[in-house]
Formats: sequence, structure tokens, C-alpha cells
Amino acid sequence: MQLSIIIPVYNSQKTIALLVQNILTVLAAVELEIVLVNDGSSDNSEEVCGQLASQYRNIKFISLRRNFGEFNAVMCGLNYAQAAFSVIIDDDFQNPPVEILTLLQTAQAKNYDVVYSYYDQKQHSIFRNAGSWLVNQMTTWLLDKPKDLYLSSFKLIRREVVQEIVQYKGPYPYIDGLLFRVTRHVGKVKVSHQKREDGRSNYTIGKLISLFLNILFCYSPRPLRLLTLTGLGLLLFSISLTIIELSASILSQHLPATDHIVWITFLGVSGFQLLGMGMMGEYVGKLFMAQSGLPQYVIKSKQNA
Repeated sequence: MQLSIIIPVYNSQKTIALLVQNILTVLAAVELEIVLVNDGSSDNSEEVCGQLASQYRNIKFISLRRNFGEFNAVMCGLNYAQAAFSVIIDDDFQNPPVEILTLLQTAQAKNYDVVYSYYDQKQHSIFRNAGSWLVNQMTTWLLDKPKDLYLSSFKLIRREVVQEIVQYKGPYPYIDGLLFRVTRHVGKVKVSHQKREDGRSNYTIGKLISLFLNILFCYSPRPLRLLTLTGLGLLLFSISLTIIELSASILSQHLPATDHIVWITFLGVSGFQLLGMGMMGEYVGKLFMAQSGLPQYVIKSKQNA
């Protein structure tokens, strides 16, 4: 089988059947399977996906017991993917299914492990574009991502890489972070981007903050190293100020007026300690949740899988 197409489904009862039909039409010449993962939708998406799985033997349908989040749903789908290449595509029709061929042809021509899509003109809201920009800046620093690579959700992954990343069983999967742990042989290709067919984006401030924290504290030790370097810098700075104050006091034969210095130093050190404790708390908290057996996802039902 050449392609596994992973679609995380959330409140998409009006678009998911049309998207699946479009994929089957434009990729009729390709041997493929479609893996639908219902991420705890509150509408009739589960029923629609079930009907599609009953109608087509090459459609696998997994329904989760609650909403676990997009990355968790994608990881579930990747665990059931069996083709040589897996493509992750959203359920909102903003990525035309015909562009899947563009990703596939690029991967085959350049022998890439992963191919990301990028756009001339993104049809997202200003808020989502700003959030995507911040995430890309953070991942460039934390994951050594190339600066000119846009980490889009619409991407293709070679099977050997999929087999590596699904070994991660923790509750905080970040697909791009896992990919960059496995490979650096990554390419990109320009595709078209359409306006959302129905409804509105589920990209919220809360989910953006959660994504920031997961990237920051689960996929790189650099924040801790930055904290260590900052602490070292403050220590050297305080030693230097102490030497300067003592030298000035000896030369002028007067005791230095240190009341304001004491209070500023106290506030600065206290703030630094609280920041360090908070960051350590995030690491310890994530480690505790991972070791406590918190599931990545829980399957409610399956069809053809």
C-alpha cells in the first residue's frame, strides 16, 4: 500500500464525508487507506465516520472516548497506518486533497523522510497565524529546526519514521518534536490553501498555551540550560558589584549606601528563584504525569482496524 491518510476528526459532521469522497476521487489511481480518528466530537461526526467505514473497506475508523487533543488523535491514527507513506491532513478542507500527490511526488523524487507543506497565502485568522509564528520561532530554538521551514499540520512521513515515533507512549505527544528526534532529512513543498469550509477553528488561547508548555518542557533541556546560565550570570554580576562597592568604599573611606542595592538584589534573586522553581515544577509535573500512567488516548470503538 502506498498511502495512509490520517484525518483527526473533531466536530466535522458537515465536511468529513465530502473530504473523504474528494480524496477517493482525486487519488483513485493510488492504493491507499484512510484512517479516521474521532477525537471526542460533540456533534454527529462519529455516526458519519462509522457510515463511511461501513461503505468503504479501505477506511479505518477509530473513535476515542473523549477529546484528547489533535496530536494524540494523530498518534492514534499513525499506530494504525500500514502504508509506505503516511499523510496527515486536517478535516476542515483547507488543504485540497489533490495536494497529497504533491507531497508524495516530492518525497519520492528527493527521498525525504518527511515533507512539510507551506503556503504563499495562509487562510487562517490573524490570531492563528500569530500563534503559528510563535511556535515556529520556539521550535527553531528548541529543536534546531531550519529557520525557513514552516511546521504545518499537513505533512507526509515515511513509514520507517512513523514506526519510530509511535514508540512514544507518553501523554504529551508533539508530532514535530518527535520527528526531529528521529530525522533531519526533511523537505518542504508549496501547496495551495483554501478558506475553511464550515465552522470555525478550534485553535484557542488555552490550546496555544498548552502547546507552548509541551514544547518547552517535554522536548528539549535547553530551558534548564538557559536557567543555569542565567544563574551563573547573576552570580558573576553580584560578585562584580560586590568588588566594585568594596573598592569604592576603601578608596573613599566611607561605607557604601547599600539599602536600595539590598532590596533590589533581594527582589531580583527572589524572582529568579521563583522562576526557577516554576520551571522545575513544570518538568517534574510532566514527568509525574507521564509516569502515572496517564493514557495517550483511550479507544471507544473501531471499524476495519
